[in-house]
Amino acid sequence: MKTKTIFEGAATAIITPMKEGAVDYDAFGRLIDWQITSGIDAIVVAGTTGEGSTLTDEEHREVLRYAAERAAGRVPMIAGTGSNDTAYAVDLTRFACELNYDAMLIVTPYYNKATQKGMIKMYETIADASTKPLILYNVPSRTGCAIAPETYAVLADHPMIAAIKEANGDISKIAQTIALVGDRLDVYSGNDDQIVPILSLGGKGVISVLSNVIPAETSLLCKKFFAGDVRGSAEMQLSYLSLINALFCEVNPIPVKAAMYAMGYCEDDIRLPLTPMEEAHREVLFALMRKHGVPMVNA
Repeated sequence: MKTKTIFEGAATAIITPMKEGAVDYDAFGRLIDWQITSGIDAIVVAGTTGEGSTLTDEEHREVLRYAAERAAGRVPMIAGTGSNDTAYAVDLTRFACELNYDAMLIVTPYYNKATQKGMIKMYETIADASTKPLILYNVPSRTGCAIAPETYAVLADHPMIAAIKEANGDISKIAQTIALVGDRLDVYSGNDDQIVPILSLGGKGVISVLSNVIPAETSLLCKKFFAGDVRGSAEMQLSYLSLINALFCEVNPIPVKAAMYAMGYCEDDIRLPLTPMEEAHREVLFALMRKHGVPMVNA
């Protein structure tokens, strides 16, 4: 039997605010509260946008702990616990289960570039150790490997594997996946420029970078679609394309951290090997934010 839907709508892949190289928990708390009061449908902690790959183990666990306590059950919470080290992913997943996260986001094994057989074994091993459902995260542009539609079909049989965050950018492959898995796995867009196309194929929503900046609007885009206002949802999707492109004109989360700094929510502090946004790109991003009425205090 398929695990129940974790969330429907927009989940923010939330940034991890930093100040002088350390996690800024005061800013993090304010961000979590603002996201929830803005009506976001779920929050993903310590994913790609949250710079999970450059958090120390101690920081990663404390970030997960703090976010769970701050959210206090107000929205579904999803922990980024993936790694190219399966044993570490298992350990971190067990830790997040103890914190009562609603689900785990598990990225494909970056750098290792596993075979499909290896990915099946990895995901099954993590799922066997988890008491909470897994969302499989496919982002080949960053990891160097991709989950094949046929592999999803195999993994869909595991009772603790519930959903997919699909960021491969290939709508045809995503359609093939949905055709193979049916209602055994929920599918979320991992790309903000493909929310409506994936919803139209039966997707349940988006795990979003855009919603860091405009959480209410990103959630509304999904709500319009689910309410039958497909045209209105598509119009919103198209109206935000330029802003979405600006948020990805440099490697995520460089632009979104600049955006959140401009909004006054955090410092523009990001960990190497990433560096702050180029000034020319920053000007374009900020101009688009102003165009969409985003309140800004540091720009």
